[in-house]
Amino acid sequence: MRPDDWHLTHDLDAFLDRAGDFLRFRPALHTVPLTVTEGLRRRGPRVYGEDDPLFGTLDTDGGIRAVFFRTPPHRIYLTSLTEEEAEALAARLAAAGHRLPGVTADRDTAAAFAAAWQRRTGTASRLSERQRLHRLAELAAPGPAPGGRARVATAADRDLLVRWHDAFSDDIGGRNAQDSAGWADSRIAHGGVTLWETADGTPVSMAGVTPEVAGQIRVAPVYTPAGLRGRGYAGAATAEVSRVALASGAQVLLFTDLANPTSNALYRRIGYRPVADFAVYDFTAQPGSSP
Repeated sequence: MRPDDWHLTHDLDAFLDRAGDFLRFRPALHTVPLTVTEGLRRRGPRVYGEDDPLFGTLDTDGGIRAVFFRTPPHRIYLTSLTEEEAEALAARLAAAGHRLPGVTADRDTAAAFAAAWQRRTGTASRLSERQRLHRLAELAAPGPAPGGRARVATAADRDLLVRWHDAFSDDIGGRNAQDSAGWADSRIAHGGVTLWETADGTPVSMAGVTPEVAGQIRVAPVYTPAGLRGRGYAGAATAEVSRVALASGAQVLLFTDLANPTSNALYRRIGYRPVADFAVYDFTAQPGSSP
């Protein structure tokens, strides 16, 4: 395995021409690169930051073996790699002078790349989040159901969605990949947020969904203001968006933070089942290290 086996590009169309079939072959495991690249294709290369995204493919005699993408200033995102492949990628990126704030990938890949990056650059890593990808099997509405109803958010809800997305970002440590106003506009445009509201019409929770791509839809984000939690609103909103997505014929997915046992238990009750574990590492440069 040579570092030059990794092909790098800033050209989204060229990347999708090379890697599209690979990503669509396993859409559940590749849900994030599929949805991110679809967002870039629809809305332009600066959706997630001011710098051009970077894409990479690992080319072998048998075709594409793995890919990555990065939308600066955010972490690099990797599909599954062996330790040797992770080492080759770290060498390729380090030699080119790239600076990375962290990595997200399946659990073993993320650990392998974090270790390889430290060897190549002297950059320390910290495991900041453990995630689990789930697939909806058979939908079961959580009970008891709270009073109220679900409705799709419209342009009249834009300010509320921006505030709640900001609050959600604060809750998860500011890890959202795009600004809240742009997120709200894009979700409203495709009916991608459902609000749960009480009988008097007061919104109390939201559940979002990504646009369908490669036959899969991912539920994200789910948010309830702190003072309204524990009343079943998030479960009701999630069950509703899950029902609609499942009825469309799509494979329905979501990620959970394994540090939150409440949400993990809720999604199990709704009918979500584990697919794979993922990890997020943050990188911190040590004094005198490079790049």
